[in-house]
Amino acid sequence: MGRFVEADSPAMDALVAETVAKVGAEVEALRIPRLGGVVLGGGYGRGEGGVIADGGGERLSNDLDFYVVSEEGASSGDLAAIDAALAPVAARWTKRLRVDVDFCPAKTPWRIRHDQERVMIQELLHGYVDVAGKRGEELFRSVERRGPEMFPWMEAARLLMNRGAGLLFALVSEDPEFVARNLNKCVLGAGDARLITRRQYKWKVKDRAVALGDPLYSAAVKWKFRPCREAVCDWEEARRTWLDAEVAVMETGRAEGATRRSLYQAARWVVRRRSLGELRTFGQDAVVRALRRIAGAVKSRRAMDASLERDWLVFN
Repeated sequence: MGRFVEADSPAMDALVAETVAKVGAEVEALRIPRLGGVVLGGGYGRGEGGVIADGGGERLSNDLDFYVVSEEGASSGDLAAIDAALAPVAARWTKRLRVDVDFCPAKTPWRIRHDQERVMIQELLHGYVDVAGKRGEELFRSVERRGPEMFPWMEAARLLMNRGAGLLFALVSEDPEFVARNLNKCVLGAGDARLITRRQYKWKVKDRAVALGDPLYSAAVKWKFRPCREAVCDWEEARRTWLDAEVAVMETGRAEGATRRSLYQAARWVVRRRSLGELRTFGQDAVVRALRRIAGAVKSRRAMDASLERDWLVFN
């Protein structure tokens, strides 16, 4: 296992290290106003990146996710300017590496503190690599570190919402690699959601496999590190796995009162979606409403329509 990849591939580990150094130098040279710093997160930032066989060689299999933090008090215009300045860097490296090199939309330190209960933020805090600007220890100094067992129920619902969307996209895709990747993510997401609701989530995916004790999840972990064109399971098995997790997660949510209705949630939906949505879920949290719509499509094996995709995009 290397610094960036889980697979035994010194060449790919060195490639990520070289990329991080060169991307960092390019970002520093831009001298972007109000930029606080950039770190590498995601699978490679946690040392869990994948490597895929490519003919007689290898290539990276995951996106490279760079997280961008502005200075405190940056305006929306400042954030937009930071994103625009980084876009050409992302495009150049995406072309070179043949995987998406993403600079996540710039966030203020306040926004990160506001989202500190999210899985995405806490996993970033527990696994990143400094790239440019201020070091992560300074960028995230005011963000509370939490144990993996402390995630709120809503994070399990959000995870299922996203993996359910991927499952529906895979239903209509003709790209075998895209389908295999999304089916694998679906299996992993379903297992992770179960662990969140049980307060048994772990930072390392190998540890989550042990905690879950599910052979399909364990197979998906191996696939994650060494992907291939053959999926870990077919669409129907991924569907059943996702639906079983959705039932378990929603039962926990109802027991915890997480699916209650409120005027605030009703207003939030109306303002952001400019519609009432389905009346049977009116007033519930937006993520719950989107998840229930996605669950309906998965149950009926129905492709995602424009309205459902918009729900997912707005409340992702």
